[in-house]
Amino acid sequence: MTPEEVVVLLLASGSVFFTFVGALGLFRLPDLYTRSHAASKADTLGAGFGIAAVAVAFGPTSDTVKALLLLVFIYITNPTAAHSISRAAYDQGIEPWTVEDDERGEGE
Repeated sequence: MTPEEVVVLLLASGSVFFTFVGALGLFRLPDLYTRSHAASKADTLGAGFGIAAVAVAFGPTSDTVKALLLLVFIYITNPTAAHSISRAAYDQGIEPWTVEDDERGEGE
């Protein structure tokens, strides 16, 4: 295995890991705000590592530049979109989960 292939494998593995953990967070976390956090991290880091793996696999070509520009776009827009969604939910009056909710059994 060449060093390039090892880097691509590590980046792709990171992509799979963060995507899986984010998907798990969507099922396990109790409210919109924590689920939004898990989804945005999975989307940003999972897609980011995947696109970085593609950029390394392509080597020095114009396609690599396009992949890197896409990576920058994702790193700017995904956290902004997650923040906007959470802010809109807060403005609509959706209450965040609390420890007291868990004690009453409302978090499930």
